[in-house]
Amino acid sequence: MARVKRAVNAHKKRRVILEQASGYRGQRSRLYRKAKEQLLHSHVYAFRDRKAKKGDFRRLWIQRINAASRANGLTYNRLIQGLGLAGIEVDRRMLAELAVHEPATFATLVEAAKAALPADTSAPKNAA
Repeated sequence: MARVKRAVNAHKKRRVILEQASGYRGQRSRLYRKAKEQLLHSHVYAFRDRKAKKGDFRRLWIQRINAASRANGLTYNRLIQGLGLAGIEVDRRMLAELAVHEPATFATLVEAAKAALPADTSAPKNAA
């Protein structure tokens, strides 16, 4: 059986790994073993952070909605409750976009939510 020489394949494999690791600092972009290890970690981080990005954006949208709704005299949780009672189905992403780019439209949504809320019963419960 003929001997198989792997020089071409091995060099190609190493070159591909080092090209993918270009831009990393120090040995991680120059040494094959370090570059390969860093690429493995990079793929893990990318997978994890694609999942985490969804929660990060949701938190950002909620902060923006809360700030804009407080500027219009309503807290975030009361706004969401009022929108539900009014039958207005707008997701948090769109609410945040409206709050940032179209404050007048957002203000009309806040007014609709205020109108749908029951009368405020925020009197102290233990008052004698």
